Amino acid sequence: MYKPFYITTPIYYVNARPHLGHAYTTIVADVACRFHSIRGGETFFLTGTDEHGDKVVRSAKKEGLSPRTYVDQISGLFRSLWPELNIQYNYFIRTTDASHISIVEEIMQRIYDAGDIYFSEYEGLYCFGCERFYTERELVDGKCPDHETEPEIIKESNYFFKMSRYQSWLIDHIKNNPDFITPERYKNEVLSFLKEPLEDLCISRPKTRLKWGITLPFDENFVTYVWFDALLNYVSALGYPDGDLFKTYWPNARHVVGKDILKPHGIYWPVMLKAAGIPVYRQLHVHGYWNVDQSKMSKSIGNVVEPLQLKNVYGIDAFRFFLMRGMVFGLDSNFSEAALVKRINSDLANDLGNLFSRILTMAQKYFSGVVPEIDAKVERELELGLESEALKATTEFENHMETFAFHKALMAIWELISHMNKYIDLTTPWVLAKKKSSRKQLEVVIYNLLESLRIISGLIYPIMPDTAKTMQKHLGLDSEPFYHLETLKTWKSLAPGTKLLKSVALFPRIELKEDRTSLQTKRESGAGMPAIKPEITLDTFDKIDLRVATVIHAEAIPRAKKMLKLEVDLGEKKIIVAGISGSYSPEELVGRQVIVVANLKPAKLMGILSNGMLLATVEVDGCTIATLDKKVKPGTPIS
Repeated sequence: MYKPFYITTPIYYVNARPHLGHAYTTIVADVACRFHSIRGGETFFLTGTDEHGDKVVRSAKKEGLSPRTYVDQISGLFRSLWPELNIQYNYFIRTTDASHISIVEEIMQRIYDAGDIYFSEYEGLYCFGCERFYTERELVDGKCPDHETEPEIIKESNYFFKMSRYQSWLIDHIKNNPDFITPERYKNEVLSFLKEPLEDLCISRPKTRLKWGITLPFDENFVTYVWFDALLNYVSALGYPDGDLFKTYWPNARHVVGKDILKPHGIYWPVMLKAAGIPVYRQLHVHGYWNVDQSKMSKSIGNVVEPLQLKNVYGIDAFRFFLMRGMVFGLDSNFSEAALVKRINSDLANDLGNLFSRILTMAQKYFSGVVPEIDAKVERELELGLESEALKATTEFENHMETFAFHKALMAIWELISHMNKYIDLTTPWVLAKKKSSRKQLEVVIYNLLESLRIISGLIYPIMPDTAKTMQKHLGLDSEPFYHLETLKTWKSLAPGTKLLKSVALFPRIELKEDRTSLQTKRESGAGMPAIKPEITLDTFDKIDLRVATVIHAEAIPRAKKMLKLEVDLGEKKIIVAGISGSYSPEELVGRQVIVVANLKPAKLMGILSNGMLLATVEVDGCTIATLDKKVKPGTPIS
């Protein structure tokens, strides 16, 4: 039996409309929740809106609305968007809910009574965009790292939470629970921050400056700091402390957040829970940014992507697939409409769509749309590894989904799709159909292909639920158990005699009109590519020493968004700095064999001496490293 699974998104701040970043986080949670549901476990999915604080008051004033009217409108936008994106949450919480407010007051009072909250005067650097004080070391060139504005110096009396008291406990908890914060780079980031003394947290705002918030239960002249209010939603939504939902789901709580709110969730929140005597959550899953035009989405610079517009043009399942396949969870990724179209045409229309249509068409043509019965002896001769490939795909899919490696989970499915295409080419059902003596072989081939489609239809369900349902309907499967993971692990579950529906186009190809085609799109199609460089002689080429290297170790470089530091074995160990972090995580590279320019003059990059260059293609949606189709001895020359 699987343990109950509780997953949350951040509750989204209502100072702006929902955008691609919000959609990605919420779809991730929905995909993870659906995955755990097909395992057969109990699941609970929470999302909602964070509605107090300075930014809300400022945004409401700008719109000429009261804070209450404003938050009702923006919260409504979030609530109405999620069903449009096929997101099935269990509960939508608002921090203006009376039930939430009462829990915040109760927990605040408890922590105050325990002596962990005190009153003091403080002068510090305050960012109104983040609604928090910054230390000098947290600033970048004297500015807030998120808003790139200089914080204001504020001096006022406030209440403070003794966060510093719990610093050693938090460090030990993170070290003793290696998967507490994932991916590992963010665990290391939190531990790095905790190497410095942890300052106490200002948890109030005077009503002389801000009235829109939850009044402190022990001082009516102050409201609660927005983070101390918002984070408590994760327990208040479950009916803390005595609710059945809390008792069932909180022991396995998992939070999904963007890296910009790592500190509140990775430091403030576990310490708050410890101080309140509440068991700490199970895991914090942290993802990167979707960048547009190489920049984090920002309303101020006008590069915000509206998820509904994309869904309405390209379809919800294609949109969900692109987000799950296009980002390595934990790393930043670049968004472009051209990359979305390319992914739809390549993976969905060409691969999955064509395969589905091809197999169903053959089943209609050769067996009148009925799943054939097969001969066991002939089956052994013509299975040709398809069963083992299907089981392998299912196992890898499950393992990768559990660790939030969604892109790898989808790659496992597409490996099976590739194997099925090879199976068709190898068995040539159109040739078998011409001979009466080959009828039993044809039955086995078509059955095996239909059975593989059944497994694929179940595996894609968490990511593309509508497509999964369409596939299963056409395969004659209308019952929910066919989504269950145990059924997907069982070969030959498709009953002979099942009536199939005629094929449909799951994903029609998309053609971008010239007036909508960007320079990036043209480059992908070959137009606008750099011209071939001038000819060189063989003597010149012979000066370049290309060799095979094995990656021994890889790590991110602090303050470098695109660079990774690689230690490679070239027959001798060398350090190479490569700008590939947007496409590969350090963990993915270890053990891989790559091709490098071994005799490139050393150069310092980000303060690190790089002794070579990696060969890779560079495209709109990332890069692809050049590698080999089988292992060779490190240091082998390329000629």
